[in-house]
Amino acid sequence: MLDDPYGNDVLAGDWRAARHKSSTPVEAEPGLVLEDVESGWCGAVVSIDRETVGLEDRHGTVRRFRFGPGFLVDGEPVILRPPKASRPAGPARTASGSFAVAGARARVARASRILVEGRHDAELVEKVWGDDLRLEGVVVEELAGVDRLPEALDRLEPGPRRRVGVLVDHLVPGSKEDRIARAVSSGPHGEWVHVVGHPFVDVWQSVKPERLGWERWPEVPRSVEWKHGICEALGWPHAQQADIARAWRRILGTVRGYADLEPALLGRVEELIDFVTA
Repeated sequence: MLDDPYGNDVLAGDWRAARHKSSTPVEAEPGLVLEDVESGWCGAVVSIDRETVGLEDRHGTVRRFRFGPGFLVDGEPVILRPPKASRPAGPARTASGSFAVAGARARVARASRILVEGRHDAELVEKVWGDDLRLEGVVVEELAGVDRLPEALDRLEPGPRRRVGVLVDHLVPGSKEDRIARAVSSGPHGEWVHVVGHPFVDVWQSVKPERLGWERWPEVPRSVEWKHGICEALGWPHAQQADIARAWRRILGTVRGYADLEPALLGRVEELIDFVTA
């Protein structure tokens, strides 16, 4: 037997397979970054309907595309499909993980309140805990900055029947937020006010980075405004406030429920709900 120095017949088998990769089916979900092969359009999924998805590019422009083949994810060909309608295996649950109460109507608002620093905090709390808060009759109000907390408490006049829970960003020892929280706790309203916080610079950071396809949130120098620095690090527009708003919508769109948030935020919000409904 003689060895064949040229190996097997190169035309044996499917010689075209090496040139054409098979497409993998992928379900559309908010935040998924896709590239349309035909047009070259690249953007994140920001809306989904029965036949199309909306892809927002880095300039904030949205174009709609039909489901099917012709897309790339991280350079690999995919067949884009609509998300499957899932059937609950057991009792329905809210986004916070609580058992959903079928047919329940919103309760008349209590005098008690939960205060959060800004709009993004309020929108995140609404998305995850909104059903629970309506069932309990708890209203969430924006402070527009923790500096306004003493003024808001003077207006609300907390007491036995008007408890106030406060969620503060970046509540770490020695911070401005920590000093304000301590002053409130020892002040005239302290008995009926409960201030808790999370360690994150901003509530954006309470969303698990894996939901956005990252291993960790980017590091931003202290000399740079945090949200602008995050957008810049990710290559997102950040020159105008509208750019920051679009970035937050993109992040919020990836949150489906409590499992997409860090435990350091989850426990604090649940603690406030328990306090104001006691």
